[in-house]
Amino acid sequence: MAIHAAFPPPPDSLARIANSADGDILTRNLVSPHRNRGRGAQSNLSGRFEVFQHESFDDGWQSLEMLPDFKTNVREERAKSIITKNESPDLNFDRSINPYRGCEHGCSYCFARQTHAYLGHSAGIDFERELYAKTNAAERLREELSRKKYVAKPIAIGTNTDPYQPIEREHKITRQLLEVLLEFKHPVTIVTKSALVVRDLDLLTQLAEHNLVHVAISITTLDRKLCRQLEPRASTPSKRLEAVELLSQSGVPTMVMAAPIIPAINDSELEKIVNAAAAQGATAAGMIMLRLPGEVRNIFREWLLRFHPDKLRHVLNLVRDVRGGRDNDPRFSSRMSGQGPYAYALQRRFELAMNRNGLKKRLPHLRTDLFSSPEVPDDQLSLF
Repeated sequence: MAIHAAFPPPPDSLARIANSADGDILTRNLVSPHRNRGRGAQSNLSGRFEVFQHESFDDGWQSLEMLPDFKTNVREERAKSIITKNESPDLNFDRSINPYRGCEHGCSYCFARQTHAYLGHSAGIDFERELYAKTNAAERLREELSRKKYVAKPIAIGTNTDPYQPIEREHKITRQLLEVLLEFKHPVTIVTKSALVVRDLDLLTQLAEHNLVHVAISITTLDRKLCRQLEPRASTPSKRLEAVELLSQSGVPTMVMAAPIIPAINDSELEKIVNAAAAQGATAAGMIMLRLPGEVRNIFREWLLRFHPDKLRHVLNLVRDVRGGRDNDPRFSSRMSGQGPYAYALQRRFELAMNRNGLKKRLPHLRTDLFSSPEVPDDQLSLF
């Protein structure tokens, strides 16, 4: 199906794109906007590990127009283990938990999209609709925390996919994990862009009383329209700010992440986001530059072509400017912040905004000395 039949950009924009390094984007077959309403991705190509690549095209009988919308499917998964370890020097944690695979929020820029290929799915629309819920996550967590050799360190929840995405309302896996962590008095950090986090305020306040929890809320933009384009099924900016206020008033240490900063799309809002975070009671803030690893590059380019075709070349040129001429720089220390004059200017603006509002770059360290594992009866043997 020709892209122009689905959502034709202005002719002058097409000409500029065609003559640029990104001219190949015009040959990609994108799904009709009527089929992917509420989705961030504009295509659903087969995963990179699949033997056969499937692609829809219009044969002249308008058969694509009769295809149904992409519905959300949730599969229950029985996880063999739940705590994932990492050794990245860019991250301030060495272990994490992700209750779900895939994410219904539909952020077109999400770096986690490429992981869906390991499940035989597309990094495009499949990532947003073919979801996996780890229904035994709390059970596995209890087992792993009960091991005699386990040493407590903060566990980060939501580092890959959002733990408070819409399906959490029904499955409540994140809440179950928090109940176990509270029982063990184990430190935890949460990253989300959903106001649903305040549903668990009862557990979070109890954890906060013992300095066992931090919450980071990601706010990409304060523009409701842009938010709906970028993150179609995430909470609105105003709801996220309300969540920041409620958490802060309840004594839960909260930071706001201006993430990701997308050149020429939301970079002008950097100071506004920091100001709003401080006004709602956040005590810290952070910033992360956009990065486009693997399949995410094309998914984001397709998003630009649909919503901001006039800016496509400019945005991607700036992205490459901060990534050493590439779409993505996987090197440690630079992949989160970028390099070059543009990245430096953004970082300086962020620091000035932080100083004006009295915000910190990090929240206080969490306690690990309160961790206690339930006693195992003497007649019960353990393999670990």
